[in-house]
Amino acid sequence: MKIALVGYGKMGHMIEAAAKAADHEVVATVDVAAKDASAIVPVGDGNAVAEAVKKSGAEGVIEFSHPSAVLGNLNALVPLGLPIVVGTTGWAKSEGEIEALLEKTNGVAMRSSNFSIGVNMFYKIVEEAAKIMSEYSEYDVAVWETHHNQKADSPSGTALEVARRVMLGNKTKTEMVIDAFHERPKANELHVSSTRVGFVPGTHKVFFDSPADTIELTHTARSREGFARGSVVALEKLCAKVSSGELSRGKLYGMEDLF
Repeated sequence: MKIALVGYGKMGHMIEAAAKAADHEVVATVDVAAKDASAIVPVGDGNAVAEAVKKSGAEGVIEFSHPSAVLGNLNALVPLGLPIVVGTTGWAKSEGEIEALLEKTNGVAMRSSNFSIGVNMFYKIVEEAAKIMSEYSEYDVAVWETHHNQKADSPSGTALEVARRVMLGNKTKTEMVIDAFHERPKANELHVSSTRVGFVPGTHKVFFDSPADTIELTHTARSREGFARGSVVALEKLCAKVSSGELSRGKLYGMEDLF
């Protein structure tokens, strides 16, 4: 497959290596600053991004740019009609806008806060654990995550998805709080806290705490190579399932639709 990469920082380079290892051809690397990118575009110019991708002859796109750029990129890329895998996080509140554009243009895309197979298993484990523990009112629950100090958004998209899974399992938690508390939390509030430090690839924890004991569920990433490989596999599966008719165009999908 001919793949265009939008965003050519550390992750973009890892994705390129993963794509080539899987015998794909990377026909475009698009970035606002990377000197070794095949196309350097002005900051915020989604049309320039789309033009570079179009000229490359790409058959699919992997977007790993920046939260401030992702919406502009997608608004320009979706009308090209190419399958798009989006790894950039921090735009969940605007997903409806992109879903409407995909439906209007008959485009197709999938997004995930984390492409690691282990993390997606972790989501399922967390949801089931939250369901089990919700039967015991003495156990409270919280989510915490830490990442390297170069990460641009907080909490991570993965942490927000973990929290969503907790709330699916535990119906008493109806409000997610990502800021610091300045008063006692209410019983319905789920605290999601973050730390940014050093070079941590990513650690996510769910705590179930009672007067008697604490249960912790933890996922720790050793490196980001797994995310890179997962994004390539996701594009492969998205293209295959759209071609076979298993998935329809005009929609925004998630990892749960592909695996």
